[in-house]
Amino acid sequence: MALGGNPIFNGKNFRGATQAPPVPQAPYGAPYGQQPYGGQAPYGRLPYGQQGWGTQPQSMTDEQLRQMYSQPSAGPADTGRMTFDDVIMKTAACLGAVLVGAAITLTVGLPLASMLMIVGALGGFVLALVNTFKKQPSPALILAYAALEGLFLGGLTRILDTQFPGVGLQAVIGSLSVFAVTLVLFKSGKVRATPKAMRFFMIAIIGYAVFALVNMVLMWTGALQQPFGLRSVEIFGIPLGVFIGLLAIGLAAFSLIMDFTSIEEGVRSGAPQRFSWTAAFGLTVTLVWLYVEIIRLLAILRGDD
Repeated sequence: MALGGNPIFNGKNFRGATQAPPVPQAPYGAPYGQQPYGGQAPYGRLPYGQQGWGTQPQSMTDEQLRQMYSQPSAGPADTGRMTFDDVIMKTAACLGAVLVGAAITLTVGLPLASMLMIVGALGGFVLALVNTFKKQPSPALILAYAALEGLFLGGLTRILDTQFPGVGLQAVIGSLSVFAVTLVLFKSGKVRATPKAMRFFMIAIIGYAVFALVNMVLMWTGALQQPFGLRSVEIFGIPLGVFIGLLAIGLAAFSLIMDFTSIEEGVRSGAPQRFSWTAAFGLTVTLVWLYVEIIRLLAILRGDD
């Protein structure tokens, strides 16, 4: 498990679901499936519950046995285990909810869209915490989170696209491109969440979080009047937000790599099927973060023209 990345996948609930169950032990330390010491059956008699060589259950005919053994073995979906198809379908449902929420704020008036954006941001943050720490995944709460994030993203896109026409479409194309390239690199094995990369990611994400917190406080207190706060400060004629934005997009892309790693390990270890909703929720959170960083970077670049 790629520890240190998305807290949704690193929570004890998802991690516990990807751990194999303990092997059952027979009494007195005997190997499982064998009789304990001193418990051997008398000569010529079989242990209780076992059948002799060449015998078959009395309730099944030869034809029934032949049909039973000719059937294909049960796959993960038949045994209630998480599969990649499950994760894809659930993620598509979450992204569909995001699109529905975004469509609402993109079609209503700008004042109402701004209000819905705030509702979506606050509501999405609350449901993100609830879904992260909830013991069992709730499809309804996860889809509600996605819809609220759609309200937030739609309102943000509406405001920025009014100032910089076309920036919303560019952000969608950019997000899909980063996701596709990241998935291809992961499937090819060229990019992996190695321990060295994880250490760099942790240092970078902590530094970015501190910067974002300081910038938010300075903007809220009125210490900075620029639209993007410290991101608007220029270094050698280039806004600081360009460097910070590129770093943030790189962090979000690597977070996708860690998400893919966690999902792959969950499928391989046979996690229960219901945790495919957790995987879809984790991917949605990362994709929302990626979109916000891309559209903000595009707005900073357009504002510097």
